[in-house]
Amino acid sequence: MSKPLILVLGDQLSLSLASLQDLPDGAVVALCEVDEEGRYVPHHPQKVAMMFAAMRHFARELEASGYSVHYSRLDDDDNRQQLLKEAERLARLHDCDEIRVVRPGEWRLYEAIKARTGSAENAALPWRLVEDDRFFTTPDDFAAWARGRKTYRLEHFYRHLRKRSGLLMDDGQPVGGQWNFDHDNREPLPDHLAFPTPPTHEQDATTKAALALVASRFGEHFGSLEAFHWPVTRTQALVELEHFLGNCLPDFGRYQDALSDQSPFLFHSRLSAALNLGLLSPCEVCEAAEEAYRKGRAPLNSVEGFIRQILGWREYVRGLYWTRMPDYKRGNGLSATRDLPAFYWSGDTEMRCLKRAIEMTREHAYAHHIQRLMVTGNFALLCGVKPEALCDWYLAVYADACEWVELPNTLGMVLHADGGLMGSKPYCASGKYIDRMGDHCKHCRYDPKQVTGTHACPFNSLYWHFIEEHRDVLADNPRMKLIYGSLDRMKDDKREAMRQQADAFLMRLDTAPAYGQGQHLTGYRDTGSWPLTSSQESS
Repeated sequence: MSKPLILVLGDQLSLSLASLQDLPDGAVVALCEVDEEGRYVPHHPQKVAMMFAAMRHFARELEASGYSVHYSRLDDDDNRQQLLKEAERLARLHDCDEIRVVRPGEWRLYEAIKARTGSAENAALPWRLVEDDRFFTTPDDFAAWARGRKTYRLEHFYRHLRKRSGLLMDDGQPVGGQWNFDHDNREPLPDHLAFPTPPTHEQDATTKAALALVASRFGEHFGSLEAFHWPVTRTQALVELEHFLGNCLPDFGRYQDALSDQSPFLFHSRLSAALNLGLLSPCEVCEAAEEAYRKGRAPLNSVEGFIRQILGWREYVRGLYWTRMPDYKRGNGLSATRDLPAFYWSGDTEMRCLKRAIEMTREHAYAHHIQRLMVTGNFALLCGVKPEALCDWYLAVYADACEWVELPNTLGMVLHADGGLMGSKPYCASGKYIDRMGDHCKHCRYDPKQVTGTHACPFNSLYWHFIEEHRDVLADNPRMKLIYGSLDRMKDDKREAMRQQADAFLMRLDTAPAYGQGQHLTGYRDTGSWPLTSSQESS
């Protein structure tokens, strides 16, 4: 009879995991803390601590459920500190004849495991990959939907999944008579709006030990552990879900694109980390939100917008990732070459919106989607920051960042580096957008109404500089014609003044060197052409 080692990764903490079902007697379940996974980019200490604490709690849950568990701690003397090597050590230690693992969330691990399945060196200890069924779809589902399409638009995929799942559907039609209520979800913050206080969780000895370990081993990384608030058990994750449904969901929709100088969370759910860890399932979260609407506890625009993020966007970016890698990671459709601005690590900038987004990220390992897309992301896009620099920063600093979700969001949506595969136009904006959606500008030395001069908001000249610089790529885009029409109507002296303003700002912009390591970093630079040829796309 087979005696497998079941390797459970840090983002697979669910008793329903496919690899944990119907195990033979003698099977050993392994969870491994290893140094390499905390360092290939300098992950935020809260992110590492959250995962270690959640893994340790889950190991205890497995033991209580009758599984035989081996837990490798980071400070074990015999820990190999590399995930696959540590798993192989444990398999040999327990006389296991194979290693089973559910599809990991990063291509580098997936490829490394696949390489081991065909390796003569590991012939006596084969690896078996198991499909992850914790999502609404599989990569094969997405590939089937995408086949023959020139562009992969979220809205089309989202409607497909609404019909298939039955979420917010009545008799085959969308509830409320339309698929998308996004036009109702763009309200700026009114003055003196109160925000709900997130729940806090008691830190038991297990969590405290994980925090202490991370402080000693990863304390030099960007970010503070002081405000650690993440759920690390399923019980805590369910508390977070109930808090969101009762206190945030009713107002989530209309204010989901708003910016606040003081509140890092507003009405956002902060459930993405628990979902990515496996403490919550996307199905139960969507069904709970739908139930809130059906019972009159939350308006349709909020519930539809929330479900669209999970059923739509989350599934969409995962499908895109797994069907377009590894070539997707090498995308640089706008030929960006600048390193990451140094203040992304220090927060040392007079641009208030950027300063607060970075400060909130350092304190909480979190920024909501508009801070990521329209503040730190928009600035990086306008400055021509190369995809690997921003992608690695996002992957490092956010607690909910797994590459399958982070890479398409950053490279495709934020930087428009995939040639328009995801988005029909770049998400670029001037300071006027940031001023309209929040209150940062009230506290900033720069004026969002000025384009040139000492007090002009840098976003303004950078915006027009970006538009001019990429005319050859963007001018024929139907959604960009009005913008280029406005540019062409400007007087030459105004355009020249904006150009000089932007150039002077970019010349003064300090940057930081690359920081990704190992196989993760080489994924940006593998040999091969980009964009893909038709023959590559069909393979």
